[in-house]
Amino acid sequence: MQRTRIAEVLSSKKINGRFTLMGWVRTRRDSKAGFSFIELNDGSCADSIQLIADQKLSNYKNEIQRLTAGCSIKAVGTLVDSPGKGQKMELQVEEIEVLGWADPEIYPLQKKRHSFEFLRTIAHLRPRTNTFSAVARVRNAMSYAIHRFFQEKGFLYIHTPIITGSDCEGAGEMFKVTTLDLDQVPQSGGRADFGQDFFGTPASLTVSGQLEAEIYALAMGDVYTFGPTFRAEDSNTSRHLAEFWMVEPEMAFCDLEGNMDLATDFLKYIFAYVLDNCKKDMEFFNRFIDTSVIETLEELVSREFEYITYTEGIDILSKAKEDFEFPVSWGTDLQSEHERYLCEKVFGKPIILMDYPKEIKSFYMKVNKDGKTVRAMDVLVPKIGEIIGGSQREDDYDTLLDRIKEAGLNPDEYWWYLELRKFGSVPHSGFGLGFERLIQFVTGLSNIRDVIPFPRTPGNVSF
Repeated sequence: MQRTRIAEVLSSKKINGRFTLMGWVRTRRDSKAGFSFIELNDGSCADSIQLIADQKLSNYKNEIQRLTAGCSIKAVGTLVDSPGKGQKMELQVEEIEVLGWADPEIYPLQKKRHSFEFLRTIAHLRPRTNTFSAVARVRNAMSYAIHRFFQEKGFLYIHTPIITGSDCEGAGEMFKVTTLDLDQVPQSGGRADFGQDFFGTPASLTVSGQLEAEIYALAMGDVYTFGPTFRAEDSNTSRHLAEFWMVEPEMAFCDLEGNMDLATDFLKYIFAYVLDNCKKDMEFFNRFIDTSVIETLEELVSREFEYITYTEGIDILSKAKEDFEFPVSWGTDLQSEHERYLCEKVFGKPIILMDYPKEIKSFYMKVNKDGKTVRAMDVLVPKIGEIIGGSQREDDYDTLLDRIKEAGLNPDEYWWYLELRKFGSVPHSGFGLGFERLIQFVTGLSNIRDVIPFPRTPGNVSF
């Protein structure tokens, strides 16, 4: 079936050109003058196109006048200048074929505005709404920009495993992967006998592709992985998902300073790309979701980030005349309220917080000479807080071994990771960015479940 996307039609401006369009009816209203106005959308852009169907069409009364929201149609006609307000062009229809009907008595997307909570219950239909089609287009554009950024810088895209035998974060909040019969789990010594499982050992869904990406970074220089990750954290908040996407570059011969430079360049590149290539969708978010999203992105692209140490941040927060929900002291992890206070109230721009206490950071982060802190960095932005977390990786074998033991992990399970420090170890760094959190920041949407096509949360594995 040959068709032209509405985005192509509106950008072509080929007045008097003949087109075949296919899409879903948003609205239809009839004129006393003997024709119908049909608003058609196909998801290719934020704009719909108006169709003018004359009563002289053979199926005008028995089909066209029965069209309601949700019906799918094929329309053939000529593009003409529109005398109406709010549109420059419309399609003068020569033929309309109904491809699929939608019963208005049960079709859930009617003219009234629906809550995001309701739309989450119909994830199979919510992409047809203005908000979620805009989210999908922005998400697509950002995905493309991520790949383009790294490819232009000579990074190699590495596919790291989704099924893993190691816990990158050491938090233990991982989904187990097994083929064992859960009604009759084989036992050995009073515990599950994973020797009879598919892999012969416990396996889980990955929480990060970082450790495996380091393998390729220490052979090929600069690499990145961009894929799904999973965390079995029983948290029903607007900030958490059980399945989410991560962007994780790893760079050999790179210290913390180079890591921070890449992180800031990366964010500015993505924001600039969205502003340049998603104008209509960003205008929609700026109008209906958050009236400051465009201005915020423009400022971040043009402004320098502030660099402070964790210790300096704690000192500022300790002296703040602010009633924080969570108390602040050196050695505690910062909460979102602390991160946002630093960004929004103190500096008024994004900041990079570095040199965290080693006790609150992962085992793979390089220990500073003071023995108390690690070469870690978090990029904090207004409204969200942490958006990127990264570090220079520990490249000394003995120090890394001690850190693994301190974290209560079994060094035998990380033998290959340790061996990378035995054979040609080099300074190397990397960071991780939660893709959905980045989309939240760009669109202004407050709930992370609204920026991923099919959110997976506690108690919810369907729509």
